[in-house]
Order: sequence, then structure tokens, then C-alpha cells
Amino acid sequence: MCGIAGIVNILGGAVADGDIKSMTDAAAHRGPDGFGYYHDRHLALGHRRLSILDLSPAGAQPMHFNDQYVIVYNGEIYNFIEVREVLLKKGYQFKSGSDTEVILAAYDCWKNECVNYFNGMWAFCIYDIKAERLFCSRDRFGVKPFYYSLSQNAFRFGSEIKQILVDGRKSAANMKVLANYLVLGIEDYNEETFFHNIFKLMPGHNLIFDLKSNTYETVRYYSITIDPAISSLDMEKSTTLFLNELTRSVTYRLRSDVKVGTCLSGGLDSSMIAALASQLYAKESSAKFTAITATSSDSTNDETIYAESVASKCDLDWITTAPSTSDFKNSINEVVHTQEEPFGSPSVFMQYFVMKKAAEAGCPVLLDGQGGDETLLGYARYYPSYLMSLKGLKKVRGWINSSRNSGQTRLGVLKNYFYFTNANVRMRRQLLRSNFLKKDFLNLVSTSIISNMAASYTDIRKLQEFELATTQLPHLLRYEDKNSMHFSIETRLPFLDYKLVELSLSLNNDFKIRDGYSKYILRKSSEGLLPEEISWRKNKIGFEAPSSTWLKEKGFMYEAIKKSKLLLSIMESVPNLDSDLTLLWRLYNIAKWEEVFDVKEN
Repeated sequence: MCGIAGIVNILGGAVADGDIKSMTDAAAHRGPDGFGYYHDRHLALGHRRLSILDLSPAGAQPMHFNDQYVIVYNGEIYNFIEVREVLLKKGYQFKSGSDTEVILAAYDCWKNECVNYFNGMWAFCIYDIKAERLFCSRDRFGVKPFYYSLSQNAFRFGSEIKQILVDGRKSAANMKVLANYLVLGIEDYNEETFFHNIFKLMPGHNLIFDLKSNTYETVRYYSITIDPAISSLDMEKSTTLFLNELTRSVTYRLRSDVKVGTCLSGGLDSSMIAALASQLYAKESSAKFTAITATSSDSTNDETIYAESVASKCDLDWITTAPSTSDFKNSINEVVHTQEEPFGSPSVFMQYFVMKKAAEAGCPVLLDGQGGDETLLGYARYYPSYLMSLKGLKKVRGWINSSRNSGQTRLGVLKNYFYFTNANVRMRRQLLRSNFLKKDFLNLVSTSIISNMAASYTDIRKLQEFELATTQLPHLLRYEDKNSMHFSIETRLPFLDYKLVELSLSLNNDFKIRDGYSKYILRKSSEGLLPEEISWRKNKIGFEAPSSTWLKEKGFMYEAIKKSKLLLSIMESVPNLDSDLTLLWRLYNIAKWEEVFDVKEN
């Protein structure tokens, strides 16, 4: 896991040493174990190393291969051992034990198709010397970031936005992205960022830059494949197949030459990963498997009691962190700088403090449960799509069971059904609560996103793919990557193994929501591994922040909002949002982002 950077001088001439060094220095936290540079004509590549596999100098980057290719790479190819075996049979030889060298050999063998052989998370750039091109790629679901920008002078790319900003450009806001965040609460839904003219390579895409013409194209290489035969399997066979794939995924993600632990919220996803990982870890190590939990000072959203139950059952080395209101306030600027773009809620801080604790505990690799809800229908808003798939009396029984075993009231289930499937109602509600914003700013809102979201509810798999690609997973992965890498922590996400994702989406939908229980097949798989009160708990919380406590005194937020030139330019007046903490937070977050990055209106 590392930080990468690259510059192509569009005007010709060598890239100055200081320019590429500034970019890698801006991401030094992503790679504290080493650095390196490569120059050729009007190109420069840079790398910061976080040593996870092959800690020797043989694993250093930029890495060269047969005097034909040079790579800078961030991520992990979990099946690199298996891919290397295939390449060995084809006559390739290897000098290191790193997955980086496997990527280079795979590219030499299969060129652009090499990514189809990889199971992992990655963002890399291969300089193909003979072809005079850069082959860049981002993993299937976008676990690892790849930002880029093209100006009249240069093409730049990096693992973080701040690396691109070191060129001295004005930090200008992308007003359309800002409008969709503020009004709809949606982020990371396409290739645009909150910064004008800075983009991200989309998940499952390659970017090919031609150094002869100084032009580039992006090409999608991955779409989720559904296997219809899997949906015909019965419950027993489906459960066995799912558990085997999840176990295989966790096994892959325990491959490391440094200590591995896990995040543990006490929810079903993180608890299942902790249970499987601790069993597998015990086969290789006499030490207990480490798990880290953030506790909330608000008893209504604190899951510590559940995490403690899992830690006891699985005999974990359990570590907790309890961020206070002062911890929150003292870290606001640092977290905003770390995240680089506005984010959804203060819950991002809970994850931030988990990563901080992991660094203090000397655990540089953590597993986490991202992706379980999206692939197995874990959110309450998925119930409407499930109910729409039922016919006649089954729909009525499904509604009753959903309220009985999901933690929702019957009226709550109906409200969700009506709200999430009706684009006009949802859009009107969002515009009404945002009536303090100027009309020309509101006109920037992408109503098509809400329409597409509502339309996806007619088909559960379409809804899942939409959430994975557009409205839900992308921003969660951004939070995860930025928080973890700020502390030089590599996080690995077993539920987002692409083979497991494809299996999960191919499963019979009745095994995802059954008798009103969400993620039913995961609950069945966890029996015997987890305490019963975890397997069949009905409430869902996650690493939720004690927002009512942290934001009890709202004066500091209004003060920042009133000082924001960006916000004052889009608001008719400063609203009183004491009863709408979500919207108040978004405004405050924009104000702090503007302050930290000196953002101007575009």
C-alpha cells in the first residue's frame, strides 16, 4: 500500500526533480517506509512506499521490468501467488516476492487484459517504454483512488487530490458537485470531484495516455457478472457456497508480512469477519487476533456491548478508543484536510480514531466490513425494493415481517416504500428543506440521480449495482482510504472481493431478506461462529458518532458558515437548522473545506 504520482510535461522538456518530489511529499503519510523517482524525457513518476509484502529493497518502486516497463503501484493483488504460478509456467522468472513484479509480468504477458486476472485492490501506472504510453488502472470497485488532471501544461495523477494541488493552481469549487452534496447528500457519483478540473478514474476503468500525442482515453474493463444458476440453489447449498467464498476472501486478505487486525463495530459484517479471521489467524500465529472498536458516549448508538460479546466469543485482543467532544473539535481541520472533500456526517471521525488507534497499536493492516450491506441488502431503504418483488399476500406478509424483524415500525416501512420509490416526492422534499438556497444554485442539482435511484427499486439487483457504483459505496470507500492512509494503515475489505460480490448478487433474493431479516444468508452462515444475539440482532448502528453530544453547542458551526464566502454566494440567508443536524453539518463541512483548502467559487 503506497502513494503514487506522475507528471507528463505537455510542452516538452524534462520534469523538474522538485515538481515530482513535491507530489510524493504531499502523500508521504501513505508511504513512510521509502520513496523513489523515475525520469524519462518529459515524464516523471514518483512513489511512496508502505511495506506490507516483501519488506526487502527488492520490493521498492518505481520498479523496472526487462528494460521495457516501469510501474508505480498502490494496493494489493491478493491472488498474486496464483497469478505468479501461471506466469512461471509460461517461462517468466521473478526476483522478488512482491505482487508488484507479478503485475509487471502479467502486463508483459497479457497487456491491457492483465487486470482481468487480478483479485484485489489497486491503482497503478505502467510506463510502456516501447509503446510510449502510460497504462493506468483502478480496481473493479474503486477501493484505491486515482486522481488526475489535464491542463495546457501538464497531465498529473496521484493517490490524493492534494498532490495535484501542489502545482500552485487556484482551488476552485465544482459548483454542480457542491449542489448535489448539499441538496441531495450525494457524493462521488461520477468522475468529477468537488474541485474544478480535477477528476478521478472511475472504478473498473483503465486510462491510457499516449505520450506521442499527449492525449488519453478511459476504457471500462469490468461489469458485474450475474450467474443465473446460483439463484436456483436451495438455502443450504447457497449458504455453504457463500460461507466458502467469504472464508476464501478473508484468507486472501490475511496474506501479509506484517501484523493484521480488524475493525470491529459489533455489527454483523465486522463481527463475521473478526470471527473468520481469528480462526484462520490462529492456524499461523500463537498471538491473539487484534480487533479495534470505537465506543460512543451516546448510549443510544453505542455498540460496545455487542463488540465485547464478539471479542469474548472469538478470544480477540480487543482494543477500544473513546473519542470525546474535545477530540472531535480538536481534529476537525485535520480530518477535513485528510478527507480532501466534504463528507456526509461526523461518523467519519469515529473511523478516523479507529485508524489512529491501530497505528498506536502497531497494526498496519486492518480488515473491515465495507460492502456487506450493499451486496446482501443490509439497509432499511432496501426493503421497498424487496416488497416490490413480492406478489399478493406475500407482499402483505413481507411488510409485516419486515417491521417485526428489521427494527422498523410498520408505518416506517410504508413511509420508506413510498419515499424511496417516488422520485418526485423525494425531490420535492429535498428542495423544500433547501429553500434558503438561491434558485440558480438549486438549478445545478442533478434530478436525474434521484429518478434513476427510484427506477432502480423495481429490480433488486439493479438497485444493488446502482448503490455499488453510484450512490452508496464510492463515498464510503473514499472515507475509508483517506482515514486509514492518513495513519499509514492498509485496510482490506473481504466483502468486496469481486467473486464474492458476483456470488452475492447472484443469490436468490429471498435468501438476502427472509422473514423480514436483512442479510439472512450471512446470519445463517454466522451461526456457531458468533453469539446468537449478534447473528440475529435487529438494530443497526455501525461506527456512528455521538452527534447529538458533539454538535450540542452549534455556535461554532454557525460562526464558520457566516464567514464562508462560498456559502454566502449561494444562500439567500443563513438559515436556522437547529432541528436539521444533517443539513447543518453539510453547510459547516463546506465552510471548513473552503477554509482548509482556500477554495474559491469557480
